[in-house]
Amino acid sequence: MTVNVGVIGAGMIGTDHMRRLDRVVSGARVAAVTDIDPARAAEAAAGVGARALATDAEVVAAPEVDAVLVASWGPAHAASVLAAVAAGKPVLCEKPLATTAEDCRRIMEAERAHGSRLVQVGFMRRYDTGYRAMKALIDEGAIGAPLMAHCAHRNPTVPEAYHSEMATKDTAIHEIDTLRWLLGEELATAQIIRPRRTSKRFAHLVDPQLLLFETESGARIDLEVFVNCQYGYDIRCEVVGEDGAVRLPEPREAVLHAAGRSGSSVPQDWKRRFGAAFDAEVQAWADAVAAGRIEGPSAWDGYAAAMVGDAAVRSLETGEVVPTKVEERPDFYA
Repeated sequence: MTVNVGVIGAGMIGTDHMRRLDRVVSGARVAAVTDIDPARAAEAAAGVGARALATDAEVVAAPEVDAVLVASWGPAHAASVLAAVAAGKPVLCEKPLATTAEDCRRIMEAERAHGSRLVQVGFMRRYDTGYRAMKALIDEGAIGAPLMAHCAHRNPTVPEAYHSEMATKDTAIHEIDTLRWLLGEELATAQIIRPRRTSKRFAHLVDPQLLLFETESGARIDLEVFVNCQYGYDIRCEVVGEDGAVRLPEPREAVLHAAGRSGSSVPQDWKRRFGAAFDAEVQAWADAVAAGRIEGPSAWDGYAAAMVGDAAVRSLETGEVVPTKVEERPDFYA
Protein backbone atom coordinates (compact mmCIF):
# COMPACT_ATOMS: atom_id res chain seq x y z
CA MET A 1 0.00 0.00 0.00
CA THR A 2 1.21 3.50 -0.86
CA VAL A 3 0.10 6.14 1.65
CA ASN A 4 -0.96 9.32 -0.15
CA VAL A 5 -0.08 12.26 2.08
CA GLY A 6 -1.57 15.74 2.06
CA VAL A 7 0.95 18.30 3.33
CA ILE A 8 -0.25 21.49 5.03
CA GLY A 9 2.52 24.09 5.06
CA ALA A 10 5.24 24.49 2.43
CA GLY A 11 7.78 26.42 4.47
CA MET A 12 11.21 25.15 5.51
CA ILE A 13 10.10 22.09 7.49
CA GLY A 14 7.19 21.33 5.15
CA THR A 15 9.35 21.29 2.03
CA ASP A 16 11.94 19.19 3.84
CA HIS A 17 9.24 16.65 4.68
CA MET A 18 8.04 16.69 1.06
CA ARG A 19 11.57 15.94 -0.12
CA ARG A 20 11.73 13.16 2.47
CA LEU A 21 8.43 11.62 1.36
CA ASP A 22 9.45 11.89 -2.29
CA ARG A 23 13.03 10.58 -2.07
CA VAL A 24 13.66 8.83 1.26
CA VAL A 25 10.53 7.26 2.72
CA SER A 26 9.22 4.06 1.14
CA GLY A 27 5.51 3.33 0.87
CA ALA A 28 4.38 6.96 0.82
CA ARG A 29 4.08 9.89 -1.56
CA VAL A 30 2.92 13.51 -1.51
CA ALA A 31 -0.54 13.77 -3.08
CA ALA A 32 -1.59 17.33 -2.24
CA VAL A 33 -0.04 20.51 -0.84
CA THR A 34 -1.35 23.78 0.53
CA ASP A 35 0.27 26.88 1.99
CA ILE A 36 -0.75 30.37 3.00
CA ASP A 37 1.31 31.48 -0.02
CA PRO A 38 -0.36 29.90 -3.11
CA ALA A 39 2.72 30.40 -5.29
CA ARG A 40 4.92 28.60 -2.79
CA ALA A 41 2.40 25.76 -2.58
CA ALA A 42 2.30 25.44 -6.36
CA GLU A 43 6.08 25.37 -6.63
CA ALA A 44 6.45 22.78 -3.87
CA ALA A 45 3.68 20.59 -5.30
CA ALA A 46 5.20 20.68 -8.77
CA GLY A 47 8.53 19.53 -7.36
CA VAL A 48 7.02 16.30 -6.02
CA GLY A 49 4.32 15.64 -8.62
CA ALA A 50 1.46 16.59 -6.31
CA ARG A 51 -1.63 18.79 -6.60
CA ALA A 52 -1.64 22.29 -5.07
CA LEU A 53 -4.88 23.12 -3.25
CA ALA A 54 -6.11 26.41 -1.85
CA THR A 55 -6.89 25.54 1.78
CA ASP A 56 -6.23 23.13 4.62
CA ALA A 57 -9.83 21.96 4.42
CA GLU A 58 -9.45 21.03 0.75
CA VAL A 59 -6.32 19.00 1.47
CA VAL A 60 -8.00 17.12 4.32
CA ALA A 61 -11.13 16.45 2.27
CA ALA A 62 -9.33 15.46 -0.95
CA PRO A 63 -10.33 11.87 -1.84
CA GLU A 64 -6.78 11.02 -2.91
CA VAL A 65 -5.37 11.98 0.52
CA ASP A 66 -5.07 9.05 2.97
CA ALA A 67 -3.19 10.88 5.73
CA VAL A 68 -2.20 14.44 6.60
CA LEU A 69 1.13 15.99 7.57
CA VAL A 70 0.80 19.38 9.30
CA ALA A 71 3.87 21.62 9.00
CA SER A 72 2.28 25.06 9.08
CA TRP A 73 2.63 27.93 11.56
CA GLY A 74 2.09 26.73 15.15
CA PRO A 75 -1.12 28.72 15.86
CA ALA A 76 -2.76 27.05 12.83
CA HIS A 77 -2.01 23.48 13.94
CA ALA A 78 -5.08 22.85 16.07
CA ALA A 79 -7.62 23.64 13.33
CA SER A 80 -5.83 21.41 10.80
CA VAL A 81 -5.46 18.50 13.22
CA LEU A 82 -9.10 18.74 14.32
CA ALA A 83 -10.20 18.72 10.67
CA ALA A 84 -8.14 15.58 9.99
CA VAL A 85 -9.57 13.83 13.06
CA ALA A 86 -13.11 14.79 12.00
CA ALA A 87 -12.40 13.23 8.60
CA GLY A 88 -11.01 10.07 10.24
CA LYS A 89 -7.58 10.55 8.64
CA PRO A 90 -4.27 9.91 10.45
CA VAL A 91 -2.23 13.06 11.00
CA LEU A 92 1.42 13.74 11.80
CA CYS A 93 1.64 17.22 13.31
CA GLU A 94 4.91 19.04 13.75
CA LYS A 95 5.52 20.42 17.21
CA PRO A 96 3.76 22.03 18.92
CA LEU A 97 0.55 20.05 18.64
CA ALA A 98 -1.17 23.34 19.50
CA THR A 99 -0.07 26.62 21.03
CA THR A 100 -2.42 26.25 24.02
CA ALA A 101 -3.06 23.34 26.33
CA GLU A 102 -6.80 23.90 25.88
CA ASP A 103 -6.52 23.28 22.12
CA CYS A 104 -4.49 20.14 22.85
CA ARG A 105 -7.31 19.01 25.12
CA ARG A 106 -9.86 19.61 22.34
CA ILE A 107 -7.79 17.43 20.02
CA MET A 108 -7.66 14.62 22.59
CA GLU A 109 -11.41 14.81 23.12
CA ALA A 110 -12.03 14.60 19.37
CA GLU A 111 -9.65 11.67 19.02
CA ARG A 112 -11.25 9.75 21.87
CA ALA A 113 -14.69 10.41 20.39
CA HIS A 114 -13.37 8.87 17.15
CA GLY A 115 -12.47 5.76 19.14
CA SER A 116 -8.85 5.14 18.14
CA ARG A 117 -5.61 7.06 17.83
CA LEU A 118 -5.15 9.19 14.73
CA VAL A 119 -2.66 11.81 15.92
CA GLN A 120 1.12 11.65 16.11
CA VAL A 121 3.18 14.65 17.25
CA GLY A 122 6.53 15.41 15.60
CA PHE A 123 8.82 14.90 18.58
CA MET A 124 11.50 13.41 16.36
CA ARG A 125 14.18 13.07 19.03
CA ARG A 126 12.51 9.83 20.08
CA TYR A 127 13.78 8.46 16.74
CA ASP A 128 17.38 9.66 17.13
CA THR A 129 19.82 6.77 17.59
CA GLY A 130 21.65 8.46 20.47
CA TYR A 131 18.52 9.20 22.47
CA ARG A 132 17.13 5.73 21.78
CA ALA A 133 20.33 4.19 23.12
CA MET A 134 20.03 6.33 26.26
CA LYS A 135 16.39 5.28 26.70
CA ALA A 136 17.27 1.59 26.41
CA LEU A 137 20.02 1.86 29.05
CA ILE A 138 17.81 3.78 31.48
CA ASP A 139 14.92 1.33 31.02
CA GLU A 140 17.10 -1.71 31.63
CA GLY A 141 18.38 -0.21 34.87
CA ALA A 142 21.97 0.30 33.77
CA ILE A 143 22.32 3.53 35.79
CA GLY A 144 19.86 2.69 38.56
CA ALA A 145 17.11 5.10 39.53
CA PRO A 146 17.58 8.46 37.70
CA LEU A 147 18.37 11.30 40.10
CA MET A 148 19.33 14.21 37.84
CA ALA A 149 19.52 15.28 34.21
CA HIS A 150 21.69 18.01 32.69
CA CYS A 151 20.78 19.29 29.23
CA ALA A 152 21.67 22.09 26.83
CA HIS A 153 20.02 23.35 23.64
CA ARG A 154 22.17 25.89 21.79
CA ASN A 155 21.59 27.60 18.46
CA PRO A 156 24.13 29.84 16.70
CA THR A 157 21.60 32.67 16.17
CA VAL A 158 17.87 33.31 15.88
CA PRO A 159 15.92 35.88 13.81
CA GLU A 160 14.55 39.11 15.29
CA ALA A 161 11.02 37.66 15.32
CA TYR A 162 12.14 35.12 17.94
CA HIS A 163 10.90 36.22 21.38
CA SER A 164 11.63 35.12 24.93
CA GLU A 165 8.67 32.75 25.32
CA MET A 166 9.81 30.85 22.22
CA ALA A 167 12.83 29.61 24.17
CA THR A 168 10.31 27.34 25.91
CA LYS A 169 7.49 26.97 23.38
CA ASP A 170 9.61 26.37 20.25
CA THR A 171 13.05 25.35 21.52
CA ALA A 172 12.92 23.65 24.93
CA ILE A 173 9.69 21.87 23.97
CA HIS A 174 11.88 19.14 22.42
CA GLU A 175 13.75 18.55 25.69
CA ILE A 176 10.50 18.70 27.67
CA ASP A 177 9.08 15.80 25.66
CA THR A 178 12.39 13.93 25.52
CA LEU A 179 12.91 14.06 29.28
CA ARG A 180 9.33 12.88 29.97
CA TRP A 181 10.01 9.97 27.61
CA LEU A 182 13.53 9.15 28.87
CA LEU A 183 12.55 9.18 32.54
CA GLY A 184 9.09 7.68 32.08
CA GLU A 185 7.26 10.22 34.25
CA GLU A 186 5.71 13.65 34.11
CA LEU A 187 7.41 16.92 35.03
CA ALA A 188 5.65 18.30 38.11
CA THR A 189 7.15 21.79 38.40
CA ALA A 190 8.93 24.31 36.18
CA GLN A 191 11.08 27.36 36.88
CA ILE A 192 13.11 29.72 34.70
CA ILE A 193 16.19 31.56 35.97
CA ARG A 194 17.69 34.43 33.98
CA PRO A 195 21.51 34.34 33.83
CA ARG A 196 23.50 37.33 32.59
CA ARG A 197 22.26 38.16 29.09
CA THR A 198 24.54 37.79 26.12
CA SER A 199 25.26 41.04 24.28
CA LYS A 200 24.85 39.18 20.98
CA ARG A 201 21.06 39.23 20.96
CA PHE A 202 18.16 41.48 20.07
CA ALA A 203 17.23 43.84 22.90
CA HIS A 204 13.81 42.27 23.49
CA LEU A 205 15.15 38.73 24.02
CA VAL A 206 16.04 37.07 27.32
CA ASP A 207 18.97 34.84 26.32
CA PRO A 208 20.29 32.54 27.71
CA GLN A 209 17.67 31.00 29.98
CA LEU A 210 18.08 28.25 32.56
CA LEU A 211 15.02 26.00 32.91
CA LEU A 212 14.67 23.87 36.04
CA PHE A 213 12.19 20.99 36.37
CA GLU A 214 11.27 18.47 39.04
CA THR A 215 9.67 15.16 38.12
CA GLU A 216 6.86 13.46 40.02
CA SER A 217 9.39 11.23 41.81
CA GLY A 218 11.68 14.13 42.75
CA ALA A 219 14.38 13.86 40.07
CA ARG A 220 15.85 17.26 39.17
CA ILE A 221 16.53 18.55 35.66
CA ASP A 222 18.45 21.61 34.51
CA LEU A 223 18.23 22.75 30.90
CA GLU A 224 20.27 25.56 29.39
CA VAL A 225 18.63 27.25 26.40
CA PHE A 226 21.08 29.55 24.61
CA VAL A 227 19.92 30.56 21.15
CA ASN A 228 22.72 33.00 20.27
CA CYS A 229 25.75 30.91 21.19
CA GLN A 230 27.41 31.86 17.85
CA TYR A 231 29.43 28.71 17.28
CA GLY A 232 26.84 26.12 16.18
CA TYR A 233 23.86 23.89 16.90
CA ASP A 234 24.84 22.01 20.05
CA ILE A 235 22.49 19.54 21.77
CA ARG A 236 23.54 17.86 25.02
CA CYS A 237 21.89 15.52 27.50
CA GLU A 238 23.16 13.51 30.48
CA VAL A 239 21.10 11.49 32.96
CA VAL A 240 22.72 10.66 36.31
CA GLY A 241 21.43 7.71 38.30
CA GLU A 242 22.17 5.93 41.57
CA ASP A 243 24.58 3.49 39.89
CA GLY A 244 25.96 5.41 36.93
CA ALA A 245 25.36 8.01 34.26
CA VAL A 246 24.52 7.99 30.56
CA ARG A 247 25.33 10.84 28.19
CA LEU A 248 24.08 11.58 24.69
CA PRO A 249 26.92 10.77 22.28
CA GLU A 250 28.34 13.43 19.99
CA PRO A 251 27.37 13.05 16.31
CA ARG A 252 30.00 11.15 14.38
CA GLU A 253 32.40 13.59 12.71
CA ALA A 254 35.82 13.20 11.16
CA VAL A 255 38.56 14.46 13.49
CA LEU A 256 41.15 16.68 11.82
CA HIS A 257 44.72 16.96 13.15
CA ALA A 258 46.48 19.96 11.56
CA ALA A 259 48.35 23.16 12.36
CA GLY A 260 48.92 22.13 15.96
CA ARG A 261 45.22 21.53 16.62
CA SER A 262 42.83 18.60 16.79
CA GLY A 263 39.08 18.88 16.35
CA SER A 264 35.88 18.31 14.39
CA SER A 265 33.15 20.53 12.99
CA VAL A 266 29.98 21.54 14.85
CA PRO A 267 26.58 21.23 13.10
CA GLN A 268 25.13 24.61 12.22
CA ASP A 269 21.45 23.64 12.10
CA TRP A 270 18.91 20.97 12.97
CA LYS A 271 18.90 19.41 9.50
CA ARG A 272 22.43 18.13 9.82
CA ARG A 273 22.07 17.04 13.44
CA PHE A 274 18.63 15.39 13.28
CA GLY A 275 18.08 14.64 9.59
CA ALA A 276 18.29 10.88 10.12
CA ALA A 277 15.86 11.10 13.05
CA PHE A 278 13.33 12.92 10.87
CA ASP A 279 13.75 10.23 8.21
CA ALA A 280 13.12 7.47 10.76
CA GLU A 281 10.15 9.31 12.25
CA VAL A 282 8.30 9.84 8.97
CA GLN A 283 9.07 6.29 7.80
CA ALA A 284 7.69 4.86 11.06
CA TRP A 285 4.57 7.02 10.71
CA ALA A 286 3.99 5.97 7.09
CA ASP A 287 4.40 2.31 8.08
CA ALA A 288 1.96 2.76 10.97
CA VAL A 289 -0.63 4.45 8.74
CA ALA A 290 -0.35 1.60 6.23
CA ALA A 291 -0.81 -0.93 9.04
CA GLY A 292 -3.80 0.93 10.51
CA ARG A 293 -2.20 1.81 13.85
CA ILE A 294 -0.55 4.97 15.19
CA GLU A 295 2.10 4.37 17.84
CA GLY A 296 4.39 7.43 17.95
CA PRO A 297 4.24 10.42 20.32
CA SER A 298 0.55 11.00 21.02
CA ALA A 299 -1.83 13.90 21.46
CA TRP A 300 -1.40 13.27 25.19
CA ASP A 301 2.34 13.89 24.80
CA GLY A 302 1.56 17.12 22.97
CA TYR A 303 -0.81 18.16 25.77
CA ALA A 304 1.61 17.29 28.60
CA ALA A 305 4.43 19.20 26.90
CA ALA A 306 2.13 22.20 26.46
CA MET A 307 1.20 22.17 30.15
CA VAL A 308 4.87 22.13 31.16
CA GLY A 309 5.61 24.87 28.65
CA ASP A 310 2.81 27.06 29.98
CA ALA A 311 4.16 26.69 33.53
CA ALA A 312 7.67 27.60 32.40
CA VAL A 313 6.45 30.70 30.56
CA ARG A 314 4.60 31.84 33.71
CA SER A 315 7.84 31.43 35.63
CA LEU A 316 9.78 33.48 33.07
CA GLU A 317 8.31 36.70 34.48
CA THR A 318 8.36 35.82 38.18
CA GLY A 319 11.26 33.38 38.56
CA GLU A 320 9.03 31.33 40.86
CA VAL A 321 8.55 27.56 40.86
CA VAL A 322 5.26 26.87 39.04
CA PRO A 323 3.31 23.58 39.24
CA THR A 324 2.64 22.12 35.78
CA LYS A 325 -0.74 20.61 36.80
CA VAL A 326 -0.34 17.76 34.29
CA GLU A 327 -3.20 15.35 34.96
CA GLU A 328 -3.07 11.57 35.13
CA ARG A 329 -2.65 10.02 31.70
CA PRO A 330 -5.98 8.63 30.36
CA ASP A 331 -6.11 4.88 29.69
CA PHE A 332 -6.80 5.72 26.04
CA TYR A 333 -3.15 6.89 25.76
CA ALA A 334 -1.58 4.21 27.93
